[in-house]
Amino acid sequence: MSEPARIDQLAALRALRRVVELGSFTAAAEALGLSHTAVSRQIKQLEAHLGAQLLNRTTRRFALTDAGKQYYEASRQILDALDDADRAVTAQQARPSGTLRINAPMAFGTLELAAWLSAFMAQYPELTVDLVCNDRIVDLIEDSFDVALRLTRGLPDSTLIARRLADSPLLLAASPAYLKQHGAPRTPAELARHNCLVYTQAQHPRIWTFRSPGGGEESVNVQGNLQANTSVALRAAALAGLGIISAASFIVHEDVQRGALTALLPDYPQRPRELYARYPQSRHQSPKVRAFIDFATAHYRGRGWA
Repeated sequence: MSEPARIDQLAALRALRRVVELGSFTAAAEALGLSHTAVSRQIKQLEAHLGAQLLNRTTRRFALTDAGKQYYEASRQILDALDDADRAVTAQQARPSGTLRINAPMAFGTLELAAWLSAFMAQYPELTVDLVCNDRIVDLIEDSFDVALRLTRGLPDSTLIARRLADSPLLLAASPAYLKQHGAPRTPAELARHNCLVYTQAQHPRIWTFRSPGGGEESVNVQGNLQANTSVALRAAALAGLGIISAASFIVHEDVQRGALTALLPDYPQRPRELYARYPQSRHQSPKVRAFIDFATAHYRGRGWA
């Protein structure tokens, strides 16, 4: 008794799929780079292997049998999964290249991101970065951004993927000249009588909330003669002695360290914001986006401020 012919089942599955999708053995053979005879042989071997007829053939046409329909649908899902796995591994091995478009808040992009972006680019010399800094929420897909960095206390519902990178504490500070003229607040409630510099892009710009030494929260409705949609302008005003600023620590911590600003209410910390990287969903994350997210995650891992 002769042994059954060996069958490359994966090749036969791909041949069956091409025949069905393209509607003919000739078109399938051309797409696969095989002869009509080779494709026909693969289908016949597959039918012999299964012990079932998959196609009803006539001289010019064919149709899937009931068994063929069931087998085709199941095999198509298998082939799709294999193709997905191939693409995932290929993407993972690919070297990041092309242009990476990043959107970031003005202050974060110019004072914080700029401090480590060059190290990221040195690690991936084939990559070009297009950094756009502004203090408005952009539509990543409509504006063609690959990734956005956000400082917030809660993300809205979205189809975007969000990766939390770090906490970003806030510092309350004023210049020595301002404090000499107006005195330093001893409690959050005393901020109501001070000139407070308001960041209008915050979720609640004029409501500043503090944690008390006892663990509770205390909110103050602040007022001031300057509001701006960028903390960079408010920092300049604080340094000039105009008023009290509540800003991310990366904006003012160096000013505090060198004495240009004085930190206020150390026993009443404000709830930190969170730094997120956001990017559109895709079946396989592009190498350039994955490289940026991984680099940022490693950079902020274990840090006390963002």
